[in-house]
Formats: sequence, structure tokens, C-alpha cells
Amino acid sequence: MRPELVSIVMPAYNCALYIGETIESVLKQSYPYWELIVVDDCSSDNTRDIVAQYMKKDSRIRYFLLEKRSGVVAARTKATDEARGKYIAFLDSDDLWYPEKLKKQISFMQENGYAFTCTSYEKVNEKGEPLRKIIRSVPRADYDRVLLDCPIGNSTVIYDTEKLGKCRGPNIKRRNDYALWLRILHREPFVYGLPNILMQYRVRAGSISSNKIPLIRYHWILYRDIEKLSVFRSIFHIAYWCLIKILKIK
Repeated sequence: MRPELVSIVMPAYNCALYIGETIESVLKQSYPYWELIVVDDCSSDNTRDIVAQYMKKDSRIRYFLLEKRSGVVAARTKATDEARGKYIAFLDSDDLWYPEKLKKQISFMQENGYAFTCTSYEKVNEKGEPLRKIIRSVPRADYDRVLLDCPIGNSTVIYDTEKLGKCRGPNIKRRNDYALWLRILHREPFVYGLPNILMQYRVRAGSISSNKIPLIRYHWILYRDIEKLSVFRSIFHIAYWCLIKILKIK
């Protein structure tokens, strides 16, 4: 496996309760060729102090503070602009990676020549306790397949900047990660899924993603305004997403 640099994009906002554990999961990676880019969206807690403590221990961690509160898309865009690696990986400030995550996924990409990949993951509660819910990755998904139910966990994604360039998502408050994957799939035919469970997604009460009803509006914006789908097709995809949530499939 070639020792290529991976730039880890981590937006942060008032995540002092979790970001230390998340950074620890990066430090435990068996693949050592990484840089962690933390972009703080003007946190009002001690997120900055916690990151600073880890920066003293490891020079691979970099920190940037946005001038004003701008949202997660602006934070991810800033981190992407600062990235120096061949690969860009995504990790939210409350999620956790397994120690072999980078090593297995980079090997998967290099051995097969893949430019855009994700992995399976499991859900945990706020305390990090398993919820016995595994989200399996799809071996290969194209634009239409991802549009159907987005089988991609944000903190599992890695893409190759040499093949795809640096990819930046549209500035919408919610479903922005979903919008970014669709944008990448306008450049790259497929996202490939590694079946290994390599990430823990923390389900938090009161988080943006925990309240499903307002998300319907953002799905409409994504489908109609950004992806330019027809009214019929937009309604179909929103109805399909609602059914998945009602049945608790994902």
C-alpha cells in the first residue's frame, strides 16, 4: 500500500463533550499518514481548548476558527481548502473510527483504483453504547441509487482528490452531506462500499439530524432547486424517504 496523505475534514461546533474521544479515535489509527483539520464554527464552549491540548501532543492536528458563525458547510469547505492530502476523509466531531478504518479503506481504494468510497457503520447512543443497529454499505452505487436512500454514512467517506479534484457541497443547512455525495456522482460514476464496519455514528437527542419533520423541506430544496428533479420525481423520493423513516429501516 502506498503511503499517501489523508486529510481528515472535521467541522466542530460546541462539541466539547465528544470531540476529545473523536480525536482519540484518529490518533489510534494504524495508518499513520494523516492530517486532521478541525474547523471551529465559533463554538461557545471549550472545544478550542480541548483541540489545543491534542495539538500539543501531535503536530498532525491543525485548527482553524471561522470569523463568524457560518454553518457546517462553510466549515467543511474551509477544511477542504486547507487540505494537503491526496485523499480527503470526513469525520464529524462526535463520531468514532475503528483503529483499522483508514488502513483498510485506503488499501481498498488503491487495490481497486476506486476514487470514491464509504464503509458500513453502526449506531451508538450519546454514551457510546451500541444501539444494535448496523447500516450496511452498498457494494456499488450510482447517482440514481444514492438518490433513492443515500446509503452513505458521512463519517465513512473518503475520496481521491487527484482523480476528482476537491469537492465542495452546496450551502444548505441540512442534508448538505447528501448533496455533496450527489455532486461527486456527477463527476464519478460510482461510490464503492467496503462491507467492514469501521465507524460508530453517535445518535444524539436534539441534534439537527434527529428531528425528521423539518428535513422534508430540505429534501425538497435538494431535489428541486439543486438537483433539478421534476415535481413528480421529487415527491416520489420524499415519500420513499418518509417510508424508510416510518419503518425505521435506517
